[in-house]
Amino acid sequence: MPELPEVESLAEFLRERAVGQVVQAVDVVAFSALKTVSPPISALGGLTVTTVARHGKFLDLDCDGIHLIFHLARGGWLRWRDDLSGAKPVRPGKGPLALRVRFAPDLLGVAPGFELTEAGTQKRLAVYVATAPGDVPGVAALGPDPLTPDFTVETLTSIVAGKRTQIKGLLRDQKIIAGIGNAYSDEVLHAAKMSPFKVASTLTPDQISSLYDAIVVTLKEAVERARGLAAKDLKAEKKSGLRVHGRTGEKCEVCGDTVREVSFADSSLQYCPTCQTGGKPLADRRMSKLLK
Repeated sequence: MPELPEVESLAEFLRERAVGQVVQAVDVVAFSALKTVSPPISALGGLTVTTVARHGKFLDLDCDGIHLIFHLARGGWLRWRDDLSGAKPVRPGKGPLALRVRFAPDLLGVAPGFELTEAGTQKRLAVYVATAPGDVPGVAALGPDPLTPDFTVETLTSIVAGKRTQIKGLLRDQKIIAGIGNAYSDEVLHAAKMSPFKVASTLTPDQISSLYDAIVVTLKEAVERARGLAAKDLKAEKKSGLRVHGRTGEKCEVCGDTVREVSFADSSLQYCPTCQTGGKPLADRRMSKLLK
């Protein structure tokens, strides 16, 4: 799933290529992805992309005041096309293509654009057309962005106060902190040397400070690694930069212990026992059931 660093890089990528382009047409292939009806998708035709913004994991193309906003969910991705002038008409089907944005051709007839695709059977990619970002429920409900100046240690202190939830789940909750998902919550907790099962309200001031530093540094470093990369290269870069997430059975780069995993119904987390849990492996209920 694209998270804050990848979405921020995609925003920068689109700022360089899409701003100033005139929308010729938006072709919806997966009608289930379009979550709004007013303004209609056709309202974007003839408008110019003026800015590209990121709201948590949402991308926002402002087209003369009408916003094309989308969330790539778990299996979605953005594919830039240098020239769509010869592209065949798209029809609803079983393929991965969900949406195509075509820009007006230049004097040479070259018409760039991009496509949104979604792999897998769980179709959760979401596209919105709105007059303001706040009209999209998911955007309106977002918590503070961890890369903005107003996200401080004091902000995090107020967030964890009284929360009787595990810190892993809190970090992933978009209504609490925007942009962090499964992968980077693992990375943040590894950097903070903190168990993913630790209850948020039990954090000491020093632990909150360490967690804050881990959040900001981990995300900023990931953004810098992704900066300037083409959209097609972001997935590979993300995977190569992760220390524990997706590395079950490998050696921890910090201490050399073996990275372990806890599995859930539709996801998993990875952690280093030595770095994060005092050397004690966390209980994996799903694996315990399988071994019985």
